[in-house]
Amino acid sequence: MVVFPDGYGARETIRQMGDRVADMGYVALVPDIYYRAGDWAPFDPDTAFTDPAELDRLYGCMGALTNDRIIADANAYTDFLLNRPEVTGAAVGTTGYCFGGRMSMVTAGGLNGKIAAAASFHGGGIAVAGDPSSPHLAANKITATVYVAGAQEDRHFTPEQAELLENALTEAGVDHTVEFYPARHGFAVTDSPVYDADAEARHWAALRTLYAAHLG
Repeated sequence: MVVFPDGYGARETIRQMGDRVADMGYVALVPDIYYRAGDWAPFDPDTAFTDPAELDRLYGCMGALTNDRIIADANAYTDFLLNRPEVTGAAVGTTGYCFGGRMSMVTAGGLNGKIAAAASFHGGGIAVAGDPSSPHLAANKITATVYVAGAQEDRHFTPEQAELLENALTEAGVDHTVEFYPARHGFAVTDSPVYDADAEARHWAALRTLYAAHLG
């Protein structure tokens, strides 16, 4: 299982989420998505969007991850997992949060049969009209079952974008669910300023159901 972190990157909070995935009985990998930045300093969710210098650094790290780089990295992550002796089967699952939700969707469209189940929670930029890099444009390449949970209060994934994604996945014949939780962007991550315990619990239940049905 690949657990893509939110835009703040891999840190103890996300590693703990990886541990919870492992507790479900899966091998979980939490990648350092910003490894190209070298020895980068962790982002503080409380200040990353209020400190102009930190905001520039954050957007710089996120902007460096083009779809091609996301797919190349994800290919390495999945190969690593599939070659582990304790991993069975020919495909893996993914989940992602915020920017990681977008990465999960890009991965589903880029790796085809290597991904059996892909989830995105409060993901942004996953269905943007007029954006040639929008993940929804690769819907016809997705073979995974897709679960997308947006936040009702989230300008990064609006009802109009949800409809665009829904239509793209339906037309491509992708088994999917797209829904909204009554929460704000960032609801599932415990160190987020808008963390929502009820929405987090719902997200874990959805993951268990998705993975049990498609990964065993």
